[in-house]
Amino acid sequence: MSTSTSAVDNILAAADRQWRTLGIHRRDRVSLAADLRVELEAAAADGLDPAKLLGADPTEFALRIAEEAGLERTPPRYGQVLGVAAAGAMLSLVVGYIVVIGLHQAFVAAFDLPRSVRVPVWLAAGVFYGGVAAIVVAGAVLAVRLALRDATRIRHTTARMTLPLPPTVAAAIAAAAAFGWALNFPLTPLAIGTETAIVLAAFLAATALARRWSVTATG
Repeated sequence: MSTSTSAVDNILAAADRQWRTLGIHRRDRVSLAADLRVELEAAAADGLDPAKLLGADPTEFALRIAEEAGLERTPPRYGQVLGVAAAGAMLSLVVGYIVVIGLHQAFVAAFDLPRSVRVPVWLAAGVFYGGVAAIVVAGAVLAVRLALRDATRIRHTTARMTLPLPPTVAAAIAAAAAFGWALNFPLTPLAIGTETAIVLAAFLAATALARRWSVTATG
């Protein structure tokens, strides 16, 4: 691979990252990249440095190209999506807790097993943490779908949230539980804060991934 070809590929990769950040659809990014490649390779064939054509800030150049082409942009609105999802998850946890407390006796009567039946700890833990993860995901998805229903591609976002969120939240809860178990479950602010941070960080990362996936997908 020649030096000029490598330089063109690097420039196009940087431009594509900027276009993704702007929320430009994949089909438009492909078209922009093809046109830009032709121009850069023609400049390289004439003995010019492709990087100099873009100026000091390649990302600004990529933005200008997109604006001049009049392409549709999807504002990511990560802050709003993450905030609403987190609020929905917390609200669903509170409501779920209240419901469980209110129906505690009914649950005990419905699932009162004989003393001879011993439920494995791992199964009981799996059901409990799985239920918590399901409540968190349902609350987050519903909140985003309703509160941000006018946002662009929000249906795509909530549909994609249902894919990475369940395994991510379940794994994060398991990791937080393992952290607490390793320390003999201390009820100190530092330990509780760390466990909460583990779950929250995983939850926000998965939600941001779902939103990024939706705004950069072919549309």
